[in-house]
This record gives sequence, structure tokens and C-alpha cells, in this order.
Amino acid sequence: MTNSYPKSTPIADICLLLEGTYPYVLGGVSSWVHDLIQAQAPKTFALVSIVPDDSPRKPVFQVPANVVAWTHISLKTLPDAQYRTQGTDNLPQRLAPALNDMLQGGGLAEFFEVLRILTPFRGQLGQAVLLDSPAAWQALMEMYGNGYDHTSFIDYFWTWRALLTGFYATALADLPPAKCYHAISTGYAGLLAARATIETGRPALLTEHGIYTNERRIEISLADWLHDPGSLSLGAEVQLKGLKALWISAFSAYARITYEGCEAITTLYRGNQDMQRRDGAPAERLTIIPNGVNYARFSALPRAPAERPTIALIGRVVPIKDIKTFIRTAAILRQDIPALRALIMGPDDEDPDYAKECRALVQHLNVQDTVHLTGRVKLDDYLPQIDVNVLTSVSEAQPLVVLEAGAAGVPSVSTDVGCCRELILGNPDERPHFGPGGAIVPVASPIATASALKTLLQDRDALIRAGRALQARVKAHYNKPDIDRRYAELYDRALAQQSEPILLAG
Repeated sequence: MTNSYPKSTPIADICLLLEGTYPYVLGGVSSWVHDLIQAQAPKTFALVSIVPDDSPRKPVFQVPANVVAWTHISLKTLPDAQYRTQGTDNLPQRLAPALNDMLQGGGLAEFFEVLRILTPFRGQLGQAVLLDSPAAWQALMEMYGNGYDHTSFIDYFWTWRALLTGFYATALADLPPAKCYHAISTGYAGLLAARATIETGRPALLTEHGIYTNERRIEISLADWLHDPGSLSLGAEVQLKGLKALWISAFSAYARITYEGCEAITTLYRGNQDMQRRDGAPAERLTIIPNGVNYARFSALPRAPAERPTIALIGRVVPIKDIKTFIRTAAILRQDIPALRALIMGPDDEDPDYAKECRALVQHLNVQDTVHLTGRVKLDDYLPQIDVNVLTSVSEAQPLVVLEAGAAGVPSVSTDVGCCRELILGNPDERPHFGPGGAIVPVASPIATASALKTLLQDRDALIRAGRALQARVKAHYNKPDIDRRYAELYDRALAQQSEPILLAG
């Protein structure tokens, strides 16, 4: 992929660093990014989309007019470069100790040392030198011997290549000029933010919706493509350096680098801050800025309850949303509320096999007259008809759908993930305390979910009270104009700074 805008474009006010999200993927984070760009006009933005590979992609969002530059970084592609140029013969071996220090417990200082060695040769480096040369082979052997030689060499070889390809792609890519750099996660986007502030002297900011490092720990621990004698499990002490431990150590280092390099670190709720502190974020840089929704828009929707009691899951048909638990919940609830209508409203093309399994489960449970997969819909047309919003996800941060439904006066029954408890039941120190806006239930528990829904649907007064409580909470704490002002202030402080880049010498 190449730049989507000419290099002569004006310097952007803010460069957004985006890994695996906007504008190619639907979902809460992408919608948040799109709204942020629009809300902060006339400030201008550059986008860096970090993508897995060079496959053609079609945006699912219309990029706003105040985006003046857009570049891509493929994590599987290194720049083209000559096989050997002056000074690069032993570069991989020079890099090996610095990389080891960075990947195994390092932070910004160790990252700086790697950049110091790489930077004088930027433009001359690519796969031929960094991965395929005799010096790269020697570096591989040195790193393999540094505690991993009990693992399969072939497995380590491919792990080493994958890990370093992504890192080098991030470290060597051109950065669009900007007055401020804003990463929307740690990981590779966070590395770019830290690199940008080192090389340009401009401030870097971080916003985390979910905690990237925690999500990667879970994914890697469950991965069946890594054969690892280290027997890694969450929270367990690892006696041997295994390949899963190597990946987790790398992403933990990337998080520390990001936290140390970014002067302001925002997240959505208190629980995330606890994880950020554990991963090395300086407490004095942490700020909570929650998601916001257009309260005026959703609160103005007229309530028009359907003839049938209606519950809805609003979200993508993917495993993390646990659509199957919602379907099983509907089958149980229908025994007490025969007229029940259960809607699954969201795109079903992201994981076609899972969507097929969900439809098969509807048939198996014989609830075709109750459960309906609508596909992508206009939310405003459906919210007035919904009695209760249901979220059965196994992982969330601060789901916009709970806030949007709440603004419309629709209560929610949600799994106890992310900050859903805080959204629905309120903080202990909430003043005034608005009361419960629905119910919290365990993950993957259709019986508990059906029971909570039954309580609300069979008591109309309780249902209305819960809807009003959630609506009042959204208005007080999650109204988008208030949130937009806070981000405007954050950007204004960063744009007002004067600083100089650090000169990296070889």
C-alpha cells in the first residue's frame, strides 16, 4: 500500500496511529475515531493505518475532509533495499543485544538504543539485510541461545522472523509530519508514537479503549499455533523462556515504551487504569475520558414499544460478542414470555462460519419465530421499539451501545465485563446516585441473563425506572459535547508545546 495523499500535503495538526481499526473495520473503536476526527474540525489529521499485510482493503467509513494525509504500514512487509551497503554488514549482530534488552523487560531507553543503531541506515535497510543476511543468521543464533535453545529451533526461527518483521516495519516506516501524534493503542501504534516523539520532538498522546497488552496475553496464551514447552498460563510463573512468553514479553515491552514516551495517557474507566499502572504507566500521566454519545439525538427518539416484548443484541455477529448465549437466553425466556421477540442487529459478514453456527443454533432450538438476525440496520429506527438492550460479550471496554440505548431510555442487561457494571449500576461515589439502569450478569450464563430480563419485562414500572436511571447517567457523565471539549483541550495543550527532536547518531 502507498500513501493515499501526496507528500506535499500541509503538516497535520494531529497524526492518529491506528492498528487494525479505522477506517477498514466496523466497531466501537473505529466509530470513536471517525467521530473524533469530525468533532475536532477544523483541526487537521493525518492517519497511519497499521495493517497485517498488503492485501487490498476497502474502507468502510467515508474519511472526513479534515484528513489531509493517509499512509499505511504492513506488518509483514519491510522496505526494499540493497542486499548490502556500506556499514550494514554486521548491523543485525550489533542490533541483537539491544533488541534482547528491549524485548525482555526493556522500556523507552532500550527502544532508544535500538533506534540509535538503526537510524543512520534508514532508507538502506530491508529484509535482505535485517532478516536474510549471514549477519542476521548470526544474530538469530545469538538470540536463540539467550535462553530459548530448549525450544524447537524451527518454531523459534519463524517466531523470530514474525516478531522482528513487525518491529522493523514499524521502526523503519516513514512518519507523516504532524504537530502531535496520538496512538489509539499500545502495540505497534504505541511504538510509532514513542518513535515520533523521539525523532520529531513533538508530543505523543495515548488513548486505550481496551488494554492492548492484556488482550494479547489472552490471545497468545490460548494460541494453538505456538508450540511452547514453557506451559504459560495467565498469572503463572514461567520457569523456562517459551515462545508464548517471548511474544508476551515483547508486547509488554511495547506497552512500557508507549507509556514512557507519551505525555498524556487516557482511558475510559478506572479498571483500565489499574492495568495500565501494573504495566508501567506513570500514574501522574493517567486521565479518564469516557466514551460519549449524542445524548440529544438519542433522547429525542420517541418511545414506540412493539406489540411484542422485545430484547435486542446490537453488535457484530462474532464470537467475542457471544451471540450463542443470547440465542440460548431467548430460548429460555420464551418459556415464560411466549410472545418474546429477540433481535440480533449487526453485520454478520466478519466471521461467516460463526454466523452460520448461530443460525444453525436458532434452528436447533426451534426459536425461528423468536430470534431474528437483521443484519446491519439504522439504529434510530429500532431503538424506540426495544424494551431491553442485551450485551452478552465475553470482553468489552466501554461499549457505546449501552450508552446509546441508555440515552434513548432503554435499560441494559449486560455481562460483567469492562466498565459495564459502572455504566449500568453507577460508581459507588456517584452523586446524585441515579439507581440501576438494568442488571449485570455473569459471562456465558443464559439462565442468569434470562432471569434478569424476565424481572424487567414482567414489571413495567421497574423497566421504566431502569431506563430513566440509565438515561440520566448518560446525560450527566457521557454526553458527547462534553467529551469532545475535553479532547479539544488535550490537543490544544499538545499543539501549544515547543520542543526539538533528539538527534540519533550511529
